[in-house]
Amino acid sequence: MNTQNSLFLVSLVLPILLFQLQPTPTFGDPTPAPTSTPTANGTEFIRTSCGTTLYPDLCYHSLSRYASAVQQSPGQLAKVAIGVSLSKARRMAAYVSTLARQAEYGTDRRAAAALHDCSTNFGDAVDEIRGSLKQMRQLGAAGVGVESFRFQMSNVQTWMSAALTDEDTCTDGFEDVADGSLKSDVCDRVTKVHKITSNALALVNSYVEKGTA
Repeated sequence: MNTQNSLFLVSLVLPILLFQLQPTPTFGDPTPAPTSTPTANGTEFIRTSCGTTLYPDLCYHSLSRYASAVQQSPGQLAKVAIGVSLSKARRMAAYVSTLARQAEYGTDRRAAAALHDCSTNFGDAVDEIRGSLKQMRQLGAAGVGVESFRFQMSNVQTWMSAALTDEDTCTDGFEDVADGSLKSDVCDRVTKVHKITSNALALVNSYVEKGTA
């Protein structure tokens, strides 16, 4: 094959090869828009739901990490909030119990009595919050009717309200204790736990108002 014929064949084949290497255009098939993730949806749901509580910022910061579990379920959110409340109350109960034992060897009898009573109060609060969480878990185990739902949730509301009262009673017991680092430390810690419990009860109440198990 002479040079002239070779050049002629190349001139025919090259355009075909270049055409095949070009990307194939697509029509009517745009790139799908990104969709919201379950975690993102859950985070926004928690932020909105926390707006019904007395301490919305604390509510959001304490619960937003559970967004993937909550998603957009008011029942799951209430359950998680109770669980967080229980964890905080348990830690406080252990802390006050330790202080109460130490105070038995001190000279401030009023502080010792207040710590002893507070330890008892938080022990009761832990039991009540634990009972609420157990009820919530039983509620989610199987579908229930409206009447059964309201009855079981009324138990949760009663126990969470009782826990709030016990937490308040703890700080009331320090009214006759002299101001100092011990009193301020315990009362500040109790106040934080009280706010967490208050938020949990508010989310429980919101769940009851929606009326869905």
